[in-house]
Amino acid sequence: MTASAKEQLDVAAALVRLYVFLAQYLDRCFDEAARKSYPDSELQGHLTETRRQLMEILAVNPVVKNKLSQECDRILTLGATCLKGAAATTTLEAIQAERAILKNKTIVLSDLVAVFRALD
Repeated sequence: MTASAKEQLDVAAALVRLYVFLAQYLDRCFDEAARKSYPDSELQGHLTETRRQLMEILAVNPVVKNKLSQECDRILTLGATCLKGAAATTTLEAIQAERAILKNKTIVLSDLVAVFRALD
C-alpha cells in the first residue's frame, strides 16, 4: 500500500517534533534558563505524546519502531543522568554527540517537510 503525501508529511513532521523535544530535553543539561523557562512536566508531556503517536505510526515497521524506541531511551537516560547531577565528562560528551545527531536529523527532516508542503 502506498502512503499518501499527507501521511508522509505527517510522519516526517512527527519525527521533527520528537527530535526537537529530545534536543530541548538535552539542552536542559547545559542551560539553567532552559530548565526554568520550560517546565519539565510540559516537556515530558509533549515527548510522551509525540513518541506515542510515532510508535503507533511505526507499528507497520517493527525494525524502525525498535530503533527509534532505543534512540529515545538512550537520550532520555543520558539526560536524566545529567539532570540528577551525576554527569561525568564522558556523559556530557555523549550528550553533546547525541545533540549534534539530533540537530542534523532535525535539519534534514525539516527540509523534507518543507518540500512535502510545497508540493501540496
